Amino acid sequence: MTGLVIDNDDIRLVRESVAKIAAKYGHEYFAERARSGENIGELWKELGEAGLLGVHLPEEYGGGGAGLSELVVVVEELAAHGMPMLIAVISPAICGSILAAHASPEMKSDWLPGIASGARRMAFALTEPDAGSNSHNVTTTARRDAGGWTISGGKYYISAADECEALLMVVRDGEKQAPGRSPLSLFVVPTDSPGLTLQPIETALVSPDKQFTVFLDNVHVGPEALIGESGKGLRQVFAGLNPERILAAALCNGVGRYAVGKAADYARERQVWSVPIGAHQGISHPLAEAHIGVEMARLATTRAAELFDAGQNAAEASNIAKFVAADAALKALDQAIQTHGGNGLAREYGLADLWFVTRLMRTAPVSREMVLNFVAQHSLGLPSSY
Repeated sequence: MTGLVIDNDDIRLVRESVAKIAAKYGHEYFAERARSGENIGELWKELGEAGLLGVHLPEEYGGGGAGLSELVVVVEELAAHGMPMLIAVISPAICGSILAAHASPEMKSDWLPGIASGARRMAFALTEPDAGSNSHNVTTTARRDAGGWTISGGKYYISAADECEALLMVVRDGEKQAPGRSPLSLFVVPTDSPGLTLQPIETALVSPDKQFTVFLDNVHVGPEALIGESGKGLRQVFAGLNPERILAAALCNGVGRYAVGKAADYARERQVWSVPIGAHQGISHPLAEAHIGVEMARLATTRAAELFDAGQNAAEASNIAKFVAADAALKALDQAIQTHGGNGLAREYGLADLWFVTRLMRTAPVSREMVLNFVAQHSLGLPSSY
């Protein structure tokens, strides 16, 4: 493949391995499973058996011992085959990264091998209806009891919760209340816990990964469910937030590649007058611009992953990558639909049904407005607006 991102030999092997598996399934499989309410278990199992889901996790816990750069390739290549998989961002990237950085050796041994192989999945539960982008306003609370902790509250827009056997949950620490911002703690909460209820949220997304409201009514967990030290959750959760942004960018980049590729193929073949429509600059120039935007986003994403893997501060790069990738993917998809004319809305062409999941990436996992707030404050030194 051409572009600004040139793979080294190791990355190329990962990309080729993912592409070989993804080509067996493709967008039609992904979309049909989404519409029928079925999961993508066969694909997930095959990716796990190939060692691709845990490519970034420590070898001693069943992972590949590589870095986020390799997982970026996995997520991007799946999306480039028309399969933008949210669960691939959530379970291995966010939850796996947090556990690898902060969990006890016992919790790592319990969870990371299963996450790496795909045999076990974990969802990430941070968002709440009244907290929005302000994590300090989380009201779901954990309080100590005789045998561990009792958690009560609710979470909102939790992706793929029904596919996972546990939630990595961000909660207020009821034992360490203080004026102003309350300390946060992280817990692994089984989805079959008494008192935990999942309620589907009806959305326009065409994705096997559904959205849920999670209700917790005095849900008891043992002391082993706590990740690291209580009250230190804000610092711990950042081990997953930069990977979340980077992998969301990778997903967008894959969608952008998929859209531009489909449109270019169509523009080469579709002939209305005497030449293919791609010969007209009204078609070719917008597609060329979309390709440029996607390649610039891929370059930013690659750099963000490199910084993260090197142990450097990747916050600015991660936010920038997510911002530009979401915009580039949406522009590419819109232009691909336009290039197809009426066919762009037909299911058989596999474009329009990716619209909402691509549009979601401008809002989640962090809104473009919050990215701009971050860059204004931390990159430009401007006063905080919130």
